Amino acid sequence: MEMAHTSYGRKRKTIMASIHTVRTHGRIIEDPPIAKLLFSDTRLAVIWLVVRVLVGWQWLSAGWEKLNNPAWVSTGDALKGFWTSAIQVPDTGRPTIAYGWYRDFLQTLLNAQAYTWFGKLVTFGELLVGVALIIGAFVGIAAFFGAFMNWNYIMAGSASTNGLLGIAAIFLVLAWKVAGYYGIDFYLLPRLGTPWRRKNVEAPSGKPISS
Repeated sequence: MEMAHTSYGRKRKTIMASIHTVRTHGRIIEDPPIAKLLFSDTRLAVIWLVVRVLVGWQWLSAGWEKLNNPAWVSTGDALKGFWTSAIQVPDTGRPTIAYGWYRDFLQTLLNAQAYTWFGKLVTFGELLVGVALIIGAFVGIAAFFGAFMNWNYIMAGSASTNGLLGIAAIFLVLAWKVAGYYGIDFYLLPRLGTPWRRKNVEAPSGKPISS
């Protein structure tokens, strides 16, 4: 019995040593103070409120315009025309689309007549991103999809405001913890356990205290 207990003790020490070794191999690199201030400090949440409402309004306006245009939500002819123009390769000069693989991608969508349903996807995608950013619901996710649409528009040769909106969206993704602090995320994120969950820390007396 004593030998079994000794053997168990040795195994336990070996396991704990292994766990300690694994833990000590990892390093947590702290963000610089400026990054913490910009992307994690609720005192600057009002700045992200302004940014997200401005960006969200752009998406909402664009989506609303498409929603009232049958060429987008009914036939898809507007998107068909955009794709058809984008894939053209002129005899001289540079083509609208710089990357051949993206041109082939749009050509595949045209051949499959995907514009008939893709126009609806674009329209409602813009509306949803706009609404989510304005009300501050899942700002990080909404901004990510907004940036993804900006990227696709740029890849298809439509610069316009997409570059600036894309950069703003990337910053909103980085500031996801506080960008929706003055919005629905103030209630949503704590229910999901992040990032404002209050943890119980055990005091030396054994009584839990809030951190």
